[in-house]
Amino acid sequence: MAETIADQLISQLQQAGVKRIYGIVGDSLNPVVDAVRRTGGSAKGGIDWVHVRHEEAAAFMASADAQLTGELAVCAGSCGPGNLHLINGLYDAHRSGGPVLAIASHIPAKQIGMSYFQETHPDRLFTECSGYSELISTAEQAPRVVASAIRHTLAGDGVSVITLPGDIAEFEAAGHVPAYVATRPASLEPDPGAVQDLAKALNDAKTVALFVGAGAHGSHDLVVELADVLKAPVGHSMRGKDIVQYDNPFDVGMTGLLGYGAAHAGIHDADVMLMLGTDFPYEQFLPDGKKVVIAQVDANAANIGRRADVHVPVHGEVGPTIRALLPLLSPKKSRRFLDGLLKKHEKLMNGVVGSYTKDATKIVPIHPEFAASLLDQVASDDAVFTADTGMSNVWSARYITPNGKRRIIGSYLHGSMANALPQAMGAAYAYPGRQIVSMSGDGGLSMLLGELVTVAAYQIPVKIVVFNNSTLGLVKVEMLVAGLPDFGVDVPKTDYAAVAAALGIHAVHVSDPAKLEESLREAFAHDGPALIDIETDPRALSLPPTITGAQVKGFALAMSKVVMNGGAGEAVAMARSNLRNVPRP
Repeated sequence: MAETIADQLISQLQQAGVKRIYGIVGDSLNPVVDAVRRTGGSAKGGIDWVHVRHEEAAAFMASADAQLTGELAVCAGSCGPGNLHLINGLYDAHRSGGPVLAIASHIPAKQIGMSYFQETHPDRLFTECSGYSELISTAEQAPRVVASAIRHTLAGDGVSVITLPGDIAEFEAAGHVPAYVATRPASLEPDPGAVQDLAKALNDAKTVALFVGAGAHGSHDLVVELADVLKAPVGHSMRGKDIVQYDNPFDVGMTGLLGYGAAHAGIHDADVMLMLGTDFPYEQFLPDGKKVVIAQVDANAANIGRRADVHVPVHGEVGPTIRALLPLLSPKKSRRFLDGLLKKHEKLMNGVVGSYTKDATKIVPIHPEFAASLLDQVASDDAVFTADTGMSNVWSARYITPNGKRRIIGSYLHGSMANALPQAMGAAYAYPGRQIVSMSGDGGLSMLLGELVTVAAYQIPVKIVVFNNSTLGLVKVEMLVAGLPDFGVDVPKTDYAAVAAALGIHAVHVSDPAKLEESLREAFAHDGPALIDIETDPRALSLPPTITGAQVKGFALAMSKVVMNGGAGEAVAMARSNLRNVPRP
C-alpha cells in the first residue's frame, strides 16, 4: 500500500514527538484516523487516538497538555460542524500560548465553493485564533505545510491549523518531507540602555511595587532577589500565582475582581510600579500613570503600554532583564512601605479571605471557601489544579497554595465556561501518575457533561470537585455590582454524583460540612476517577479586598430592587451569608 498524505502527516507528527491526538472520528477525517490506527498506538511507539464526546473538549485537552508540558499537542475535527466545535478551545490555546496544532478536515476538494453538504471554510474561520492557518490542496505542498505548522506553533506563534480535504488526505504522498530537528529555545536580552533607564527610575523612587505575571516563568528566585533589593511588595496576576507566590516573603496577593490581599494597595501607593511579564487586561485595577510611574518588562513588545501609560518600557525576557538590572541598583534601606503592606496583607488574609474557613464545620449550606480550603489541605504537593471560569477561579486564587511543584491553570485569558474538566483530562494525559484536580462549577460541568463519559471510558484518573450551588455565581456578582437584581442565573438543581455513579465513576454527594474532609480524602485515595459533588451556599459571593463606592452602591441598589420585587428573604439570606466577608478597618 502506497503512503498517503494522511500517513505522511501522522509520520511528521510522530517525528515532532506527538504521542496522542484528541478528537472525534468523522467521514472526512477517516483517512487521518486510520493512519493513526496503523501506528499501533503509544504502546508500540505510535500515536494514540483519544476519542472525546465533543470537539471543544478535545481542543481544551490539547490546550492543557501543551501549556503544562510546552510540547506539541494535537486535536482534530471532521468537516463542517466537527471542526467548528474546536474553535472555543483553540481560542483558549492561542491566547494562552500553548503549542497546539489542529487538524481541520474539509469537504472534497472539487466541492469547495459549491455550497456542498457541511461546507464551511476552516482556512478562513480559524485565522483569528491561530498564528498559522493553511489549506492543503496538493500532495507536493502537504509536507511543507505540515512542517511549517509545527514550527510556527512551537516557535510561540500560537495555534496552527491545517485544513485538509478528506479526498486529498487519501492521495499518494509526494514532495520532499522537511527533516524535523527540535530547536533550542533562545533568550531575549534587553537593550542595555533600556536597563539603564529602568535602574535610574527604580533608584530614584522612594517606594517600588512589583506586579508579576506568567512571563516570569522560571524566574522565581530572581524576582524574590529583586524584591529584596528594592524592599518591594510583590503582587501577581492569576497566571503569575503559581510562579511567584510560593517561598516569597514579599508576597501581597493578587489584584482584580478575583483578587485578595494587599496587592491592590501596593501597586497604587508605590512611587513606581514595575510590571514583570504580565499583560493583565483589567486597566481599572491598575494605577493611573499620572500618579504612579509605571515600568514594564515584557518579551512581547506589543504588550508594553497596552493596559496603562508606561513611562519606562523594556523589551526583554524577565530573567535576563533582572540579571542585567541587579548590578545597577542601589539597595533600599527603608522597609517601612514594604512592612506596612505585609501587615495589611496579613490582616486581609486572616480577616477577609480566612473568615469563611473558621468554625465552618457546622454551617449549612457548605461555604465554598471552606471547601476550597479543605481541598488545598487534602491535595498532594505536586497536584495539578484546573479551575472553571467563574467562582471556581476565585476559590482557586484565594485558597489553593502553590509551592513550586503544584500547577494551576484555567481559561484565564479567554474566560470560557466548561474548561476545567477537559483541561484536567488533558493534564492527566500529559502527567500520568500525577494527581489532577478539576475545580468545576456546576454550570461549567453541565455544559460539557458528556465528557464524564470520556472519563469513564478511559478511566482517566481525574478528581472532579464540583462546587454545586445551582447558580452562575460570578454572573450574579457582576449583576449586583452593576446595580441589577440577579436574573436568569439559576442552574437546575442536579445530583452530579448520581450522574457520575451511573457511569461507573466513584462519586459522593456532600451536604454536611463535617463529612467533607473525609469524603475528599476517600475520593482522592481512590484508584481511578472520582467525583465529589459539594452542595455549596448559592448566596456566598466573592468580594474583592478593596470595595469601591460604586460597587457598594451597585450592591445596595440591587438589594433594594430584590426587596421591592418581593425577595426580602433572599436579600436577608444573602447578607447573612456574606456579612463576615466584608473588609473592616
